[in-house]
Amino acid sequence: MRIENLDTEKRNPNSLQIDRVSTAEMLRIINQEDQTIAQQVGEKLELIAEAVDQGSARYKKGGRLIYIGAGTSGRLGLLDAVELVPTYGISPDRAIGLIAGGNQAFVRAVEGAEDSKELAVEDLKAISLSKEDVVIGLAASGRTPYVIGGLEYANDIGALTIAISCNPQSQIGQIAIIPIDVPVGPEVVTGSTRMKAGTAQKMILNMISTGIMIKLGYVYQNLMINVQTTNEKLVDRGIRIICEATGSSRQKAAETMKLTNNEVNTAIVMIEKKLDVDQARTLIKDNEGALAKIID
Repeated sequence: MRIENLDTEKRNPNSLQIDRVSTAEMLRIINQEDQTIAQQVGEKLELIAEAVDQGSARYKKGGRLIYIGAGTSGRLGLLDAVELVPTYGISPDRAIGLIAGGNQAFVRAVEGAEDSKELAVEDLKAISLSKEDVVIGLAASGRTPYVIGGLEYANDIGALTIAISCNPQSQIGQIAIIPIDVPVGPEVVTGSTRMKAGTAQKMILNMISTGIMIKLGYVYQNLMINVQTTNEKLVDRGIRIICEATGSSRQKAAETMKLTNNEVNTAIVMIEKKLDVDQARTLIKDNEGALAKIID
């Protein structure tokens, strides 16, 4: 499909006068359009659930989450990958964001990079893509050559491929094993897919990565028990998480967390099961990190 025929490139009749109305009305138009996004994403929950289930199974076997995209889509993938590390305590090499043009393209556009299928293959070969990995291809248009090339190569390798697009029956959706095409419709500012399309992609990425982390046991109840306590704010959050999970005093939570070298999940198990550090760590390992199994 030619790009001018894509829904995300069409003019939005609801915003034709957006340059002539008051500031409050301008923002109301944007807000009303944004309110349609969650509903559209909600129509794809079964496919998103499939991505979580298959993705968590691959990750549990040692696979990685690899995001690939260009422009806004690529930046959203990089953002999701980077933020999983402090939030869930995973190793940085288990979540990787690839953007057309390299990491410098995160802050400054690299012209023409997204038009190369071969560049995506080179980028995936550089990280030694394997069949255990999960490759999430992101393209609002659903037709970006860089993403198409990456998904095609990932299929050849045997990796799990997931496509996230904002146009129905997208090209990348036809390539990927799990196609998630969310038709958000025309943008408030014609063709500015950093807006509704970007929001939809961010919502889906939040669901997939958070869902996988929950499946892997990195969340107890609704607490991020693998959070990396790398600064004063996060140390305080770790202590509060232990208090919430165990009902212990702040002093006991802090003392126990210190014994674990700031491992929040280990501290919770120590308090709840009255164990020492080594016993708690062994129990967590034996239960694949699922504190609900251990405590409940």
